[in-house]
Amino acid sequence: MSELTSEEPPVPPFMEPFRIKAVEPIPFPTAEERRDALVAAGWNLFRVPARAITIDLLTDSGTAAMSAAQWSALMRGDESYAGARSFERFEAVVRDLTGYGEILPVHQGRAAERILLGLLLRPGDISVSNTHFDSTRASVEAAGAQAVDLPVPVAPGELNPFGGDLDTGRLRDLLRTSADRVKCVVLTITNNAGGGQPVSVRNVKDVRQLCDAHGVPLYLDASRFAENAYLVTEREDGYGHLSPREVARVVFELADGCWASLKKDGMANIGGLIALRDAGLAARAREQLIAFEGFPTYGGLAGRDLEALAEGLLEVVEPDYLRYRAECARWFGEQLGLAGLPVLQPTGCHAVYVDAGAMLPHIPPQQLPATAFANALYLAGGVRVTELGTLVFGRRDPDGGPDVPAPRELVRFTLPRRVYTLSHLEHVVDVAEGVWSKADQLTGYRIVEQGGALRQFTAVLRPAAE
Repeated sequence: MSELTSEEPPVPPFMEPFRIKAVEPIPFPTAEERRDALVAAGWNLFRVPARAITIDLLTDSGTAAMSAAQWSALMRGDESYAGARSFERFEAVVRDLTGYGEILPVHQGRAAERILLGLLLRPGDISVSNTHFDSTRASVEAAGAQAVDLPVPVAPGELNPFGGDLDTGRLRDLLRTSADRVKCVVLTITNNAGGGQPVSVRNVKDVRQLCDAHGVPLYLDASRFAENAYLVTEREDGYGHLSPREVARVVFELADGCWASLKKDGMANIGGLIALRDAGLAARAREQLIAFEGFPTYGGLAGRDLEALAEGLLEVVEPDYLRYRAECARWFGEQLGLAGLPVLQPTGCHAVYVDAGAMLPHIPPQQLPATAFANALYLAGGVRVTELGTLVFGRRDPDGGPDVPAPRELVRFTLPRRVYTLSHLEHVVDVAEGVWSKADQLTGYRIVEQGGALRQFTAVLRPAAE
């Protein structure tokens, strides 16, 4: 055999490390049908039915394509009400992954947040985070507590490989003055609201040290723990020789526990967990679990769900999969940037973020520029993305004045796991480039109906000019 033929063939870094075994048709509504659907939905993409969406980049939560091994695992599901074998497998996988002894399944992440934060917080308390996501903030505020975000500052145009870190200087100052009110510090890995950026192990260690000095527990929102771990192996000195699973274990060991939506790095369509060291806190959480989710060995899930999640948690830390995921996001971000869009850099794994505020400076934050861009993408090509601007993160004026704008007007192009191919994303780039070419013609929106917390899911909007 010649030297040439003995070499391994070159493989593009973003090539999918899997092949497709089942397919699902996608809709192609006409321009008129798309406009009718958006008008009927009150100009709110959350309210548009999936049958009217061509490429759905709304979220990576529960939208993954499961593997052949996961579909096979469904058949092993033990649907016993109490003490099912499927729970035992799930528990063993999570314990081995995290090192935590107390494992509680729940039906999804926000159930875990509501249970654990409801036990940790009381009115007047403070929860500190690199950034609370919308559902996390809602759970903090439901307990009557205050959610304080301390993201690391990132200057415009600065490339911070760990833009998801928590600002330890501001945390130190807060703990010096208000340690008696701070009942938990939460590190969201990766920082979803902050552009999908990872948190460094160095930052976790520094936060742990500050928490120990003031007797404050440290928890992880570990919904994207594997993606965070992979980015650490790429970007942080001293961890490149470790596997993503080994890095994840290092991070878990630094915290007192975690919760997670397993609809993300669990690689399945439903599920979540609470995992803790403190047996006493876990016992109190189980009481809440029984009252609102179900018996502690199923927690609102079917046995087949637990089997799929156990398999997914093994698959998600595979280096080839995570390398593909990171390279795909990197390529997608580069293509959107070449099309002219202001893309947040560096990209993470689960999404690419575009700064709609920079793209649409003529639309004031109170007229929802991120929503304007997101709706324009849908009208132009059936692409659904997520608004992460003032509609989601703006704060209402208690005196009835205009909303306090969000820190940034971001639009998230989220990448469902193992769902879309390169040609699908090329379509999205083409649509985005067309919208960008007419950005100065876009106009804003106003809110005409809204609920309380998490208003973005049900709000009714109108074009600002109407």
